[in-house]
Amino acid sequence: MAAGLKTVILLSFVLAVGFLLIILSCALWANWLPLLVALTFVLAPLPNALFAHCGADDFSSYGETSAPVDLGRFLTAVVVVTGFALPIVLAHSEVIRPAACAMSIIGGALVYGTIQAYAAAFRQDDEYE
Repeated sequence: MAAGLKTVILLSFVLAVGFLLIILSCALWANWLPLLVALTFVLAPLPNALFAHCGADDFSSYGETSAPVDLGRFLTAVVVVTGFALPIVLAHSEVIRPAACAMSIIGGALVYGTIQAYAAAFRQDDEYE
């Protein structure tokens, strides 16, 4: 129980730092477009979570995945790549500053990494032992 509480506290601290970096990348230069990165990384795990339960049945061989699971992984990858590419494109077109680009990428990576770490740390297996 104590290990779970320590994990939640650590993950919430890292998530807060990630959102702080994203908000600072917007507020320091008075341009709120990098806030789209936070929305992108928060919505990134959604397709994978929705399609994860559409897996193969109990009679399929080990290692086979179904098409909906692969579609969910593909859509998640597209959204994650968009989250990293959007600030780069905005900085390249001089809509935001390069420092804001770096801060929003680092903050977005922390947000997405925290969501994935939380999902991995508290994943419950469907099988009962």
